[in-house]
Amino acid sequence: IAVIFDPRGKTFRHALDANYKANRPPVPPELADQFEPIRTLVDGLGLPMLQIDGVEADDVIGTLAKQAEAAGWKTVIVTGDKDMAQIVSDQVLLYDTMKDKRMDPVGVVEKFGVGPERIIDLLALLGDTPDNLPRVPQVGPNTAAKSLNAHGALHSLLANPAPLRRTLGDSLRDHHSQPPNPHHHH
Repeated sequence: IAVIFDPRGKTFRHALDANYKANRPPVPPELADQFEPIRTLVDGLGLPMLQIDGVEADDVIGTLAKQAEAAGWKTVIVTGDKDMAQIVSDQVLLYDTMKDKRMDPVGVVEKFGVGPERIIDLLALLGDTPDNLPRVPQVGPNTAAKSLNAHGALHSLLANPAPLRRTLGDSLRDHHSQPPNPHHHH
């Protein structure tokens, strides 16, 4: 078990896109007040704690999960964050304690309409309000998922928008120069 905390201040994602999380309200004081007691508790239990300057907790978690997977371990990530669906595999599961739900690759397809390998592309099309990432206009979850399943990765869609439904093709052509999707956990 390892417990990962976000660093204080900005991360490399803010360098990629100055608007990243710009609209996000500050952490409520009643939540902020819990961080120190949680650190004390985790420390008292003897669990490893990681907090890496300039790197979001999700990136550290994703990196550790990929390393564990490469070493042949099965990993459970405790999170409710949909961004993490991109690293789900036969060996990496998500567990949402709030909903008591586990998510494997089949669960990712059931929830999002695409497999883990297309989650980044899906979020690039749909945007993400909490992180202040813009969406491609006139593209809903169904259109996005269907297009990615039919035509493969987003860079294929951008290279050849011809087969797409007209609104999606036009919208992609008009908006493909938006900043890179900082959700790409690599």
